[in-house]
Amino acid sequence: MNLRVIDTETCGLEGGVVEVASVDLIDGQITNPMSDLISPDRPIGIEAMAIHHITEQMVEGKPRIAVAIGRYLGSPYYVAHNAAFDRGVLPEMHGAWICTMKLARNLYPDIKYGNQYLRYALNLDVQLPQDTTLYPHRALYDCYVTAALLQRIIKDSGWTPEQMAQITEQPVLLKKFKFGKYRGQEIDRIAQEDPGYLRWMLKSIEDLSPDMKHTLKYYLICLLYTSPSPRDA
Repeated sequence: MNLRVIDTETCGLEGGVVEVASVDLIDGQITNPMSDLISPDRPIGIEAMAIHHITEQMVEGKPRIAVAIGRYLGSPYYVAHNAAFDRGVLPEMHGAWICTMKLARNLYPDIKYGNQYLRYALNLDVQLPQDTTLYPHRALYDCYVTAALLQRIIKDSGWTPEQMAQITEQPVLLKKFKFGKYRGQEIDRIAQEDPGYLRWMLKSIEDLSPDMKHTLKYYLICLLYTSPSPRDA
């Protein structure tokens, strides 16, 4: 079993890769670390810089992602935490994708899904190399954390790569709003109390995630089958 855990750091939420890294999980062992700084196609946002600490000077003269990505190709599976984001900012990788965030949502439904939160909540054994340049939110550091999470998920679930890839492609039913006036509140309760808000979100917010769209539609359909008919009134 050969799984390539990959991570990117970017100029901001809209993309612009400034770093890519990966480690391989081969027969349960973490090996073959790779990392490259990337010359992005746009300025690095200050907010992003404050998180990963990659500056314009560090990426000056570095290759573009279309050039650097070559040595990361060739794996049958690519694994990332929130794979939809990394997949969206990278060139076509020609492999199946596995999302540890989605897997964690299925396997550990009562735990928050941030990479570092899961690291400590699950007491993961993260084996980092003796490299003082690695720290959280650098791509290679995050690869080691994601790889340790993947090891635990496989151990606890027994899922094969094929099954994990299938779960990744399925929409997830979300429990709480992550933004908006009902941020942090249970979606199923708001669906009962203010279904118009769910309809407004579907109609008005163009960049909803596939999981959020699936969740809103699910609860609105549930309302159709649970609301009393005029004859019952």
